[in-house]
Amino acid sequence: MIAMLLAGGQGSRLGVLTAKVAKPAVAFGGKYRIIDFPLSNCINSGIDTVGVLTQYQPLRLNTHIGIGIPWDLDRNFGGVTILPPYEKSSNSEWYTGTANAIYQNLDYMETFHPDYVLILSGDHIYKMDYEVMLDYHKKNKADVTIAAMPVPMEEASRFGIVITDEDGKINEFQEKPPQPKSNLASMGIYIFSWPVLREALLALKNEPGCDFGKHIIPYCHEKGQRLFAYEYNGYWKDVGTLGSYWEANMELIDIVPEFNLYEEYWKIYTNSPILPPQYIAPQAVIERSLIGNGTEVYGEVHNCVIGSGVVIEEGAVVRDSIIMEDVKIGKGCVIDKAIIAENCEIGENVTLGIGSDIPNQLKPAIYSFGLVTIGENSKIPDHVQIGKNTAISGVTGKEDYPGGILGSGETLIKAGDRA
Repeated sequence: MIAMLLAGGQGSRLGVLTAKVAKPAVAFGGKYRIIDFPLSNCINSGIDTVGVLTQYQPLRLNTHIGIGIPWDLDRNFGGVTILPPYEKSSNSEWYTGTANAIYQNLDYMETFHPDYVLILSGDHIYKMDYEVMLDYHKKNKADVTIAAMPVPMEEASRFGIVITDEDGKINEFQEKPPQPKSNLASMGIYIFSWPVLREALLALKNEPGCDFGKHIIPYCHEKGQRLFAYEYNGYWKDVGTLGSYWEANMELIDIVPEFNLYEEYWKIYTNSPILPPQYIAPQAVIERSLIGNGTEVYGEVHNCVIGSGVVIEEGAVVRDSIIMEDVKIGKGCVIDKAIIAENCEIGENVTLGIGSDIPNQLKPAIYSFGLVTIGENSKIPDHVQIGKNTAISGVTGKEDYPGGILGSGETLIKAGDRA
């Protein structure tokens, strides 16, 4: 079985966090990137051939994966291969849908003569043994197996829903139905028997924006193929919104975390820079937090996930926040419920997360949950106050904060940056 990992997603619901980086390359848990989870699942499941399909802002992702050494995927045959869209002799096109992206890489898959192809998304946090799913696929003599998990009935209309009989055979498939008939939601993880996938991709190659949920799965079903649902009941999180991203990080610091990064038998591998240890000053206070290597803490940290190379100066208090690598937080800052991306500089005596929970005026669906979100390489001047449901990106100065305040619900994106 070979794996095809879809990692070209823009992740627009993460706002300024994905303005310059693909969603699968967004930092997670202090030292990882989101793509580390499906990649680690592959190697832990014994899959040693993985094609990673990239498209949107791929630089950081490509650099992170490299030749796959951290995941033991640097192989002479197979291993990890980055698959960007490329120009063909007849036409040139971007990947226009999940299945179209796979179709454009038929030649890559054919070189391995696989029996089975595993299709994965690069933007979910979970641990899954794909070998167990493959055994289930073989046992049922299935043509397609879809990993599915129960979701609350009131949320079911957000997902592709499968309706199965008592043996797990899929009788019906509903894509984001207004009136769902079941609460078994497709996780976007599929195992195809290779001839079935090849035939479906070729048959639908001219379908605009060809997608697995909308086109390939219904096509296989209509053709009378054997489709089965593999029910998964473990931890699985789509970190597609700022709220779910913040929540998933905060769950890592629970006393008994639902998602355990410390299991000996199912390690999560990543490409880690060589860094010195953390330094915790004598006057520092740290409570229930993850702190990355090379970080220096002189102030207070409560319920936070702090990346590597961060400096928190004395008098600063950081609560319920995600601070990514190489951020500098000045003296006397008070930070409540913020997500601060890489290489930011927060001046002295800055307050983040004050005031009332007013919806964001520009993008209320994205910048919500009471969070302050700051994009990478941003700079916040000394002595300013920033409210909730705010977004900031770019190097800002005193003049950008009338009266020293950016009120709740405001957005401050400097020219050339993207909200």
